[in-house]
Amino acid sequence: MAKRGKKYRDKAQQVDRDKRYTLEEACELIPNTNVAKFDESVDIAVRLGVNPKYADQMVRGAVVMPHGTGKSIRIAVFAKGEKAQEAEEAGADIVGAEDLVERVQGGFLDFDATVATPDMMGMVGRLGRILGTRGLMPNPKVGTVTFDVEKVVKELKAGRVEFRVEKAGIVHAPVGRASFGKDKIRDNVLALVDLLVKLKPASAKGTYVRSIALSTTMGPAIRLDPVEVVGNLR
Repeated sequence: MAKRGKKYRDKAQQVDRDKRYTLEEACELIPNTNVAKFDESVDIAVRLGVNPKYADQMVRGAVVMPHGTGKSIRIAVFAKGEKAQEAEEAGADIVGAEDLVERVQGGFLDFDATVATPDMMGMVGRLGRILGTRGLMPNPKVGTVTFDVEKVVKELKAGRVEFRVEKAGIVHAPVGRASFGKDKIRDNVLALVDLLVKLKPASAKGTYVRSIALSTTMGPAIRLDPVEVVGNLR
């Protein structure tokens, strides 16, 4: 195991690894676990009682964080005509049709999210091997294949986060920055957990939200009491 630095060890001493913190306690503690000199991202890991190898237990979706994520993202939109103009006016960074498809095929990947109109998916589908492996492929299930490009672009710019449960049954997502303070982090966490609960598959048995942990990019994880967190939704 790699040896941890002194700053990390100092921060880790503030966290009781055997304790399951309330959401309020964790959100108050998390800004103090920032190890680096930069404003670290705050990330959440939620382990769900699902088996993603079964299609009816796949949990995926998108949530607009009430306070954003603190990250500026570049958005590429595959559209033409009026929808291309609509995307540009909404704040998209890169807009194109066949020309953008060709640029991506040539190795251009200077963007963090993509949106496509349905009529463009015939061409965008060619980019599956390029965009799919990077989690950048537009997908109707999370609303990024749509004619309402203005709405989606604005949501992405405002802090829309897409998530998908991994093979181990864990959902990872950013919920803000260490500088946000406890109230903003708390609101973002609840927005995500609320949607996860609503997306519970009918075939999922037993405890659904099994564990939750918060951490800064380089800081120690803070384990939460999942029952208490879900209770905050009521």
